[in-house]
Amino acid sequence: MKELQLTDWLPTTKREMELRGWDYVDVVLFSGDAYVDHPSFGAAVIGRLIEDEGWRVAIVPQPDWHGDFRDFRKLGRPRLFFGIAPGCMDSMVNKYTANRRLRSEDAYSPDGRHDLRPEYPTIVYTQILKRLFPDTPVVIGGIEASLRRLTHYDYWQGRLRPSILCDSGADLLVYGMGELPIASLCRMLDDKLLHGRTDISVNTDSFHTLLRKFPIRQTVSLETETDIHGSIRPDDIVLHPHAEAVADPKKHAANFRHIEEESNRLTPQRILQRMPGGLYAVVNPPYPPMTTAQVDRSFDLPYTRLPHPKYRGKRIPAFEMIRFSVNLHRGCFGGCAFCTISAHQGKFIMSRSKASILREVEAITHMPDFRGYLSDLGGPSANMYQMHGRDAERCQRCRRPSCIHPAVCPNLNVDHRPLLDVYHAVDALPGIKKSFVGSGVRYDLVLHDTGDETLNRAARQYARELIEHHVSGRLKVAPEHTSDRVLRLMRKPSFALFHDFKHLFDATCRHVGLNQQLIPYFISSHPGCTEEDMAELAAETRDMGFQLEQVQDFTPTPMTVSTTIWATGYHPYTLEPVFTARTPAEKLRQRMFFFWYKPEERAHITTELRRMGRPDLINRLYGATGSQAKRPSARQPYPPSKQSPQHRQASTPAKKEKKRKKRHF
Repeated sequence: MKELQLTDWLPTTKREMELRGWDYVDVVLFSGDAYVDHPSFGAAVIGRLIEDEGWRVAIVPQPDWHGDFRDFRKLGRPRLFFGIAPGCMDSMVNKYTANRRLRSEDAYSPDGRHDLRPEYPTIVYTQILKRLFPDTPVVIGGIEASLRRLTHYDYWQGRLRPSILCDSGADLLVYGMGELPIASLCRMLDDKLLHGRTDISVNTDSFHTLLRKFPIRQTVSLETETDIHGSIRPDDIVLHPHAEAVADPKKHAANFRHIEEESNRLTPQRILQRMPGGLYAVVNPPYPPMTTAQVDRSFDLPYTRLPHPKYRGKRIPAFEMIRFSVNLHRGCFGGCAFCTISAHQGKFIMSRSKASILREVEAITHMPDFRGYLSDLGGPSANMYQMHGRDAERCQRCRRPSCIHPAVCPNLNVDHRPLLDVYHAVDALPGIKKSFVGSGVRYDLVLHDTGDETLNRAARQYARELIEHHVSGRLKVAPEHTSDRVLRLMRKPSFALFHDFKHLFDATCRHVGLNQQLIPYFISSHPGCTEEDMAELAAETRDMGFQLEQVQDFTPTPMTVSTTIWATGYHPYTLEPVFTARTPAEKLRQRMFFFWYKPEERAHITTELRRMGRPDLINRLYGATGSQAKRPSARQPYPPSKQSPQHRQASTPAKKEKKRKKRHF
């Protein structure tokens, strides 16, 4: 790997601009994350794209929003616009737990520091820039803006808020993955307003005038009714106004169904919603899913794959997690009710080519601290690579937010062979000792009977190779719950499928002599879930030999079905009421069942089970006499009574030796 120079990163200061011989920049990006020049970090992706398009771009990572705002002034006014990239995670989810407690660290900040980004950086950064440079356009994007493009529920403030354009004062919002709209915006501004001149800059008036004439797809702007491009058309979807959604929860729920359906269509309609002050939020339809060539281009940009040198000697936790990982695709057609992926990336899978993946893996092998082990070959869901609809016309008409719930769509091609081909090609590269899959696997796709024996055989082969060669001791999967009623609300498959997959996992491990763990993820307090559901979850997983580790309370994040139910009490697709545990006490009573094996929880749990009239569950958790049952070890995938034959045989000599020594002494 060549020795890197400071100019190999995008400039972050005036001095770094001068090293490149620049006296101006076209776009200045303000990032809520530390600047890591890697394709997993949004600010780096957008910055490298703008650079590749031929414009000058600089990044100001985690500017100090206190005092004299010198970080916001230091690069001056850009020719085109300021961009706000608030971070790879929603700032509030990144900062607080579901119980609104401060997280132990900010994974996207040096040394995990909490004081380097404000709450809602999109709003804070934009308002500062508008105060300092009132005549310069500000364009916001990233997941924080994407999920708040229309009326949304804010869990941390406990109320419905209007589009983030209203709160921030930004001039334009880019939603979803931003490469295509940002490139189009830069080209249009330079061609139609500046005509290539570098001695003038775009101002807000001309910016808005141009966008009203030539609206950019996948963007949102605030407009008066008379300024809406083409006026309000019959085919526009006009949502209930913000004020009405606040006054009537059912109207907010009804709005969300339209938002989600249009977010997951190949031919979506324009969406309009009247905001406070009489302005309309105009959501222009998104671009079609990116082609393989377009996705490859984004991943093939000249990233250094490293944090900026300013962080030398500091640890950035998120970078440590992904430094030797490779993302194979974007999008997820799972449509889980609590997940924001489809709202931001969409349900259509946008896959990289095998050649692009291999180029990135080869680049990783030349990193000086690489030891031959890839931590993840994955994506939003690890095993959706190159999966798509067979008949494109049927996909054009489809409104379903999920391709696999309530059942796998018969039009969906669930062929695992392209993914196996990638695994084989990666593992054959010089310098690769082992490639692991750290992303979550959709086991319902693995177990799905397609009616085509060739595809079924490929799925079985995928399962075997995954378990034998790509698990670093633990395989993460996400059944999320054991109650089929709750799972239907989550848009997740029946828990019976998890039993089937666990049987497959255990049998494969026994066959090849591996002592590996299956690590299931579960959620408490999801809409529709009761205390009794959680008690049964505890008993069911206890019977299976699990001592749960990967658990969480449901966190209402904007722009999901589950959050809409949590906020309104109604399901957006049926407008029927749904029970939700909302108070801290209710949530705590559900969560404690995860930890039935902790001595300090036993009295609370037995009291609650007696109150519910479920002494049978006390017996299942603690034994018929009420005594503490011997609990499974967190280090074993099976309880002592259900260990694999290989594990029992392996432990027998040690046990015999221990007994022999005891008799001797």
